[in-house]
Amino acid sequence: MTTPADRPVPTSSPAAPGGPGTAPEEWEQAGVRLEVDGALATVTLCHPKRRNAQTPAMWRALAAVGSSLPGSVRVVLLRAEGVSFSAGLDRAMFTPEGIPGEPNFLSLAATSDEETDAVIAGFQEGFSWWRRPDVITVAAVQGHAVGAGFQLALACDLRVVADDVQFAMKETALGLVPDLTGTKPLVALVGYARALEICVTGRWVYAEEAVAGGLANLAVPAAELDAAARDLAGALLAAPRNAVIETKALLQGAVDRGYDEQRAAERAAQTRRMRDLAGLGD
Repeated sequence: MTTPADRPVPTSSPAAPGGPGTAPEEWEQAGVRLEVDGALATVTLCHPKRRNAQTPAMWRALAAVGSSLPGSVRVVLLRAEGVSFSAGLDRAMFTPEGIPGEPNFLSLAATSDEETDAVIAGFQEGFSWWRRPDVITVAAVQGHAVGAGFQLALACDLRVVADDVQFAMKETALGLVPDLTGTKPLVALVGYARALEICVTGRWVYAEEAVAGGLANLAVPAAELDAAARDLAGALLAAPRNAVIETKALLQGAVDRGYDEQRAAERAAQTRRMRDLAGLGD
């Protein structure tokens, strides 16, 4: 398979640390690199030799990236180096030895419900910020996107995939469930019945089905993936920021609102936009 994501990202400015004990150098050691170029931020999974297998350290880095984004950022592009977007969870977490310094599943299972819930909630923080209202996030996905990798792609608003993409949700086959925020967007995109079938069978979903079923916005030849994702990012940046934020909020809330509630939300949003354009906003 070709590896278009190995091409260098355009020059950018360094990002600020995400909080105590975190810094861009530590993020990169965990397999995450952040580059900011004006209104565009690029997050790269950068452990290609390990097929970007995910660890708690990577999840902490992803969470820190989200909290460190400058206010100027409007679009976040998520990409990965190597032949695979992410082969999923590092299997060392299933072994008695585990990953040094990290809880393995045996030790996590032995904690109280409250402790286990808190640990998993911490893991989820690396996945939950991608749908925040002030940015639009785009995942450029090639090769394998398995389990946690699939859920990270689902965390984004939009997905552009290479024609060699292979999505799969393998957690159920391991006796677990998808718990990294992937279940809600999967159901929203493909419906309950298809989502249930994909998760329980753990089967592969390829590019053609991903586009036809709503998992991906666009499929392109692998060599064109980065360019296609950046073209989409450029188109997203062309629209006025406040209008984009209002539109995203309207669409995100549409699933849970009734018809009349959505009509009212549209009126309120349009009133705010008109007043802002007329210079009458707060």
